[in-house]
Amino acid sequence: MQIQGLTTVLPVDDVQAAAKTWAALLGAEPTFVDGDRWAQFDVAGRRLALAGTDRMSDAAGVMIKVDDLEAARTAVVGLGLTAGEIRTGPHERRFQVLTPGGWPAVYYAPHPPS
Repeated sequence: MQIQGLTTVLPVDDVQAAAKTWAALLGAEPTFVDGDRWAQFDVAGRRLALAGTDRMSDAAGVMIKVDDLEAARTAVVGLGLTAGEIRTGPHERRFQVLTPGGWPAVYYAPHPPS
């Protein structure tokens, strides 16, 4: 398993309002918005995501993009952590694990090209 990216994720109740506020704070428009589900900003070589109705947790956390989701889940379980089942979303496959301290980490891999 190789990590390809790391994103901070903030849960929000209103993606449109939150995206407007973060756009003003960051001085940049979102690079991707999916209705009330999701928005993300790519600023200064980093990514910030706002998770609306498609969130896996109500706590701030991180998303870890990997090249092999099944291998990532096996590695997480090997650490003695409890990994959720792999779920398929409209843009990716993913699973969540709670890290020490209760912070969520969501591992994900984009759908393969069709």
